Amino acid sequence: MKAITLLGSTGSIGTQTLDIVREHPDRFRLVGLAAGSNVELLAQQVQEFRPQIVAIANQAKFAELKEALSGLDYHPEILAGEEGLVEVARYGDAQSVVTGIVGCAGLLPTLAAIEAGKDIALANKETLIAGGPVVLPLVAKHGVKLLPADSEHSAIFQCLQGVPAGGLRRIILTASGGSFRDWPAEKLQHVTIADALQHPNWSMGKKITIDSATLMNKGLEVIEAHYLFGLDYDDIDIVIHPQSIIHSLIEMQDTSVLAQLGWADMRLPLLYAMSWPERIATDWPQLDLVKAGDLTFREPDRVKYPCINLAYAAGRAGGTMPAVLNGANEQAVALFLDEKIPFLAIPQLIEQVCDRHSADNNQQPALADIIAMDEWARQAVLAASQKISLATV
Repeated sequence: MKAITLLGSTGSIGTQTLDIVREHPDRFRLVGLAAGSNVELLAQQVQEFRPQIVAIANQAKFAELKEALSGLDYHPEILAGEEGLVEVARYGDAQSVVTGIVGCAGLLPTLAAIEAGKDIALANKETLIAGGPVVLPLVAKHGVKLLPADSEHSAIFQCLQGVPAGGLRRIILTASGGSFRDWPAEKLQHVTIADALQHPNWSMGKKITIDSATLMNKGLEVIEAHYLFGLDYDDIDIVIHPQSIIHSLIEMQDTSVLAQLGWADMRLPLLYAMSWPERIATDWPQLDLVKAGDLTFREPDRVKYPCINLAYAAGRAGGTMPAVLNGANEQAVALFLDEKIPFLAIPQLIEQVCDRHSADNNQQPALADIIAMDEWARQAVLAASQKISLATV
């Protein structure tokens, strides 16, 4: 039985991870839980899974959480704030930590788990995108495993099993195309929040759904793939695959291409990251290629999706630039969701802030540098957004 800790337990990744634990009580034991601000759901999870330690990121919800857990017949340690998340991440005998916290907020808890010698089931891409220059040396130092738990990088990881050193030539990331894959570019100036949140294939949180609509999620995955698998950016490609059956592919040196296929179900990459190198039997629906029907592919439109080029440029620039890209994107998406800026302002603001950072890009950043640049990027987006006419929203 593997002992695990779950960060981000009330979000989409977290609830699906708990589905897996619930389905396989003989395989997984929950040590710690941490969530953002959903006290009611977190309290229900604690009651069901009985972790030894619990934390809520929203410090203002601490008293409410303590009250909600006061009637338990056992006494878990209850914490709050960023410090609480860090303590949960490093706590006890958990062998693996599933990182489902959205955004750069997952970086410090993930680093704490690595320093405590725990393997990471990485469902938070921002950890590597912003913190790659710090995270990878720490993973090597402590000898832990960094296992991708999102669908695309899990697909690549699965395809790489048994591939000899030097055998990989190219990575091909598949993208659904998001909410606007069938919209003409000129129509995007009239996009509403409701439009952007209508993802055709996946049910996800608001932030990642907007990232999918801009295709920034795929650009961020390119940077993550660079850090995870060590390929140059020229050897990492993107292809639009509307059916989301092929989750990504790899090309060998001899031009043979391997792909991982399956129904669109986030539980599969999560289970693989949690159980690797084993394969655990499930009763989930099996892939039927006849029902799946035609599988189609097309080149992403980089004029319609400027975030792709922004991400490649930030990745190639390296240093603190990916952290600035990520922080700027998180802030711009938040402004869009708050109806403060129009949809097309998201890439415009990101580009402005990345351009401003070019002269100050630190090629050998420490953790403090990454955190500082993340905060600087957010503030720079807020300042730049004031110049955008509200009449265009």
